[in-house]
Amino acid sequence: MKNLLRQILAVFVVLIFLNQVLDAQKDFGFKPAASNIQGSDFPKISLDNSVYVRLMAREAMKVQVQGGDGLCPKPMDLVKDTAGNWNAIIPSAGPGFHYYWFIVDGVRVNDPGSDTYHGYGRPTSGIEIPVAGEDFFHAKNVPHGDVREHWYYSDITGRWRRAFVYTPPDYDKNPKKKYPVLYLLHGAGENERGWSLQGHMSFILDNLIAEKKAVPMIVVMDNGYATAKNAAAATSGFSMRDMTKMAETLEQVYIKEIIPNIDLSYRTIPKRESRAMAGLSMGGMQTMLIGMNHLELFSWYGFFSGAILGGIMDDPKNAFNGAFADAKAFNEKVKLMWFGAGSGETQFVKMVDDTKKKLADLGIKSTSYISQGTFHEWHTWRRHLNEFAPLLFNR
Repeated sequence: MKNLLRQILAVFVVLIFLNQVLDAQKDFGFKPAASNIQGSDFPKISLDNSVYVRLMAREAMKVQVQGGDGLCPKPMDLVKDTAGNWNAIIPSAGPGFHYYWFIVDGVRVNDPGSDTYHGYGRPTSGIEIPVAGEDFFHAKNVPHGDVREHWYYSDITGRWRRAFVYTPPDYDKNPKKKYPVLYLLHGAGENERGWSLQGHMSFILDNLIAEKKAVPMIVVMDNGYATAKNAAAATSGFSMRDMTKMAETLEQVYIKEIIPNIDLSYRTIPKRESRAMAGLSMGGMQTMLIGMNHLELFSWYGFFSGAILGGIMDDPKNAFNGAFADAKAFNEKVKLMWFGAGSGETQFVKMVDDTKKKLADLGIKSTSYISQGTFHEWHTWRRHLNEFAPLLFNR
């Protein structure tokens, strides 16, 4: 009798949930996400950016959904309907791109309705939430540049490495023209595809160049992981020690391999004043660790939610072989020190404020930007690139 009552109660709960879902779809205009695989009805997004997810798993005992900070940072339970579909509505997601996944009886799986992107160290489902009033990262009817796949062999790592290289719209039309270069780094758990796929880097630059807000430039997006030949690979989880060690190896790759290789393969302006370096999260830390030790190579720096951790700025005057010790010389040599974060990633906002204050106390000039309503996710960094790129190579 008790089991029968439990079954009836379970069916009643499911019917209530499905009725709420149907009402929500009708009231809030749920429609398939633009990022869905062709023909997939789910996930769906409402007018208030709530996300309706569904997974068919008839034999499963428990299904949850989880994702990035601006979507669903803690596991959320789904409810099973009579057809074997598990359903949930994630309320009011943040703007832009988010990673997410299902947890089926304790096993993490991707959503078959969405495309996957390299994030969290593996192919991971992604969803694009509409951003009202913003189209700077969309493909528009303007001249478009190319994103080229560039392979080179690294003697330092003993491996073939891949970079993606953006060339501006007029690159092939003006064979005698040379261009400045932005070296743009990804974050931990991602790879060299991140900026062009999740970040929409090429559309952002195309639109800025078409509007004459940015100088036409080459953008190099190399792989941010580098382990010296015959050295042990970094442990899972990327400790501060591992990231610092990778940055040391990556520094040698940049100095001895990737920069000379790019200068040889593309029509660059091979001067410090015509090179910039920027990165997000781990890539921001790498920009600090590599860039501040090589002021002879770069004049423009961007730290997008930069992971300025591990005490690297505890003693700023003596950090990086005294790079900041002579403020007048530094300010004359470095054209831009740019810091950014999303308002929802409070730890990184604090890093921005603390680092800027330390630099200001030494007389070092810097500027910053906080992306309102975003988190440690791609729409923060899209906005950062959109704000940062127009400041490059213009003086």
